[in-house]
Amino acid sequence: MTDIRSGMFVAREAELGEIASVTAAAARGRGGAMLVLGDAGIGKSTLIGAAVSRLDGWRVLRAGGVEFESELPYAALHQLCAPVLDHRAGLPVPQQSALDAVFGLHAGVTPTPMLVGLAVLGLLSAVGRRRPVFCAVDDVQWIDAGSRQVLAFVAARVAAERVTMLFAARDAASVSELGRLPALTLTGLSDSESLTLLRYRAPFGHEAAIVQRILAEAAGNPLALVEFARDAGPFGLPGDAGHRAVEHRFVRRFLRLPAPTRSVLALAAAEPTGDLVLLRRAMAIQGLDAVDLAAAEDSGLLVTGPRVHFRHPLARSAVYLSTGAGARRQAHAALAAGTDADVDPDRRAWHQANAITGPDEETAAELERSAGRAQRRGGFAAVAAFLERAARLTPGRSRQARRLLAAARARLGAGEPSAARELVDEAERLQPDQAGRCAARLLRAMIDYHVTRSIPATIALIDAADGVGPDEVRETYLEAFASLMFSVDEPGRLRHLARHIRERVPQRQPPRPVDLLLQALVEQNLRPVDEAMPMMRRTVDAFRDHARTSDADPWWMERACVLSVDLGDSDAMEEIADRQVELARAQGAYAILPHALRFQAVARTIVGRFADAQVSIIEARAVDEAAGTSNLVGSDLMLAAWSGDVERFREIREKLRDWVGVKPTALHYAIGVLGNGSGDHEAAIDALLLVRDQHRRGAYAASVFHHELVEAAAFVGRPEEAKESAEWIGDVARVNPNAWTTGAQLLASALLDPGLGAQDHYRAAISRFAGSRMRVHHARARLLYGQWLRRVGRRAEARVELRAAHELLSTIGARGFAGRAARELDAIGEPTLADDADPLAGLTARELLVARKVASGAGTKEVAALLFVSPRTIDAHLRNLYRKLGITSRRQLRELLR
Repeated sequence: MTDIRSGMFVAREAELGEIASVTAAAARGRGGAMLVLGDAGIGKSTLIGAAVSRLDGWRVLRAGGVEFESELPYAALHQLCAPVLDHRAGLPVPQQSALDAVFGLHAGVTPTPMLVGLAVLGLLSAVGRRRPVFCAVDDVQWIDAGSRQVLAFVAARVAAERVTMLFAARDAASVSELGRLPALTLTGLSDSESLTLLRYRAPFGHEAAIVQRILAEAAGNPLALVEFARDAGPFGLPGDAGHRAVEHRFVRRFLRLPAPTRSVLALAAAEPTGDLVLLRRAMAIQGLDAVDLAAAEDSGLLVTGPRVHFRHPLARSAVYLSTGAGARRQAHAALAAGTDADVDPDRRAWHQANAITGPDEETAAELERSAGRAQRRGGFAAVAAFLERAARLTPGRSRQARRLLAAARARLGAGEPSAARELVDEAERLQPDQAGRCAARLLRAMIDYHVTRSIPATIALIDAADGVGPDEVRETYLEAFASLMFSVDEPGRLRHLARHIRERVPQRQPPRPVDLLLQALVEQNLRPVDEAMPMMRRTVDAFRDHARTSDADPWWMERACVLSVDLGDSDAMEEIADRQVELARAQGAYAILPHALRFQAVARTIVGRFADAQVSIIEARAVDEAAGTSNLVGSDLMLAAWSGDVERFREIREKLRDWVGVKPTALHYAIGVLGNGSGDHEAAIDALLLVRDQHRRGAYAASVFHHELVEAAAFVGRPEEAKESAEWIGDVARVNPNAWTTGAQLLASALLDPGLGAQDHYRAAISRFAGSRMRVHHARARLLYGQWLRRVGRRAEARVELRAAHELLSTIGARGFAGRAARELDAIGEPTLADDADPLAGLTARELLVARKVASGAGTKEVAALLFVSPRTIDAHLRNLYRKLGITSRRQLRELLR
């Protein structure tokens, strides 16, 4: 069945019905999004208009893309959200700041697209609390990349909102970010529908043969039908019917108009924001008046109102492209002159750049300043677009190459390595100076490194850094260290890199924390542990102090966390890890947040906070899911090993098989922990000796593996295998004595003492761990002491130690080690009661995270921000988990988790 709306178009009721079902669900709080696909002129815009006309009491927000302005940062997002920006007042401060930054309302820290997406989701959710919201975005293939990324993020998260989002595009390939949305593909009208449309739109009757020709040439395309009927004469259609025929007809109609009318249309085509005031200013500059504007509207190409728009996007592109190059430059010049430089400097610079052809340093410099403003708003694609245009207008070859390389860096930041390579190629063809050639070589290596993350790419990155000044490449070397430390390593590669840096990079005075970090990594890989530790200690202390400052930078803090593990400094380890997560969240640094969360999970696992570690891992997965990225699951593997979760461990290990470059030392360490926990010390020693061999050959291995090796070697009766690790533990404790390091040293001495003297070492180790945050190590020390007591026949004393160990290990969640304690108790006739069923076992990962965060006192908005969803979604999670747990309030949830 068809429905003719305003005598303008035929829209299928079935298609409108599909959209109506989405809006009906949204009105009930179950929002959704849909992608409408179809060729130009097929009726996407009219279908959206028909859907809007059926809405009653909704807030309708609209935006559309324009081909030649597709790289202005967040332009489409501004169109969509500008009418409702006043609702941002109720959003969390980081989200308010993100919207203020991207819309140029206030200066601030550059927001990431994910933070902007979360802010827009919050904004629409706030509007939806008053009345349902319908967002229509037309010509999505032409909107800027930043807006498209943000809108895709929002569209995936409106399921609990009173929000419908409808996107229209030519084809799915051009809008890959929206590829997961349900799609409604519009096809051509049938002949009967086409005839119905022609009866309403034809200005006069046509002979049957001409009508048949129109039907054949239009092939069911509604816009083609209307335009062909308009242009057909008594003897048929003009001769260019066929491919792109509709656009040709818009061109023909435009070229038949008087020169002043064409000038008005050219101005309107060059300024797609539809600002009528700006259009009138530009017209005045060109000597045009209201009569000319009226003539442009009478042409049927332009529609005026509060905003000026073309009757169809094809009409705009036809006018713009058929306007002569000189006339286009004049239009842009008039628009640049009419744009307020204080209000919209970037658009003014863009128009000015399109108004000239030859080199112009003044305009190029203004475009470079626009790139800086776009950088602060987080629009990497816009940064590249401004810099590329600036380079084209730059007089000098050296400066032009510099701007092209800056544009390449922006393209890489925007996730476009191929485009970045092309810009590097172009810069190198300009034959830049020595500094420019070195910069291009380094950038090319960075592109390859970010694409492959392979050992050859890392080596090439190191080689490329040789030609650049030492102050500029410190972080490049740190990138290389990070890549080699946690990837499959050729023997001695880290030591080779350390020697290379020691020879290549002079010490910076005064050193920043990042400079100390590089120096500490060099010394750690080239000096004995006791000689390297003073610099490692200095570095960790510097990062700890820096982390407490208001302007702290979260980058590289996880490397300081690794050093703190090697130092055995649990206080610094947790403090730096927690602060990095806090800073990354506050600054919207979502590129490093998942890594920070996983290091936080490792730190929490090491001290025995397994439930908190699990929360960190779940949140890291949520960040990855929101960003569309994936990361190594080493922290998951470590937690599974310490928890004694064999099934989960095997599942994660299988996943790791698909990752190229996973460092085997981390896997073997986890196998060692799992083996020691279950009592399979043979499996543990085999895996841990492989770690030791890799370490001897120059691979990185965290010092905690030595603790596991000593225990495994002692239990399999091969104490000689533990000698090297025991000496390592002793060196660390001597240079950096604290509860963790001295406790570990005392425990190693106890395990390797064949006589009754072990008792004093065990008791001293337990005493040292008891006064620290190392709960799991305290529990393990009591387990080992209890096992020793049972072996020497002191059953009553063993019972006390083993029961205390079992209780604490069970509470922590170290089920493997708790099982060892239970078996020891059973051997002396003290069986343990079965553990109560975990009340949280039936919760999903998301529900578990929500439960933990809410129980800790976090508010709904705070938890929503952590999971990149709206507060309404968190409320839905709470309702579900309350039902599963048989509770009704946050107070009960806190009591249950306590």
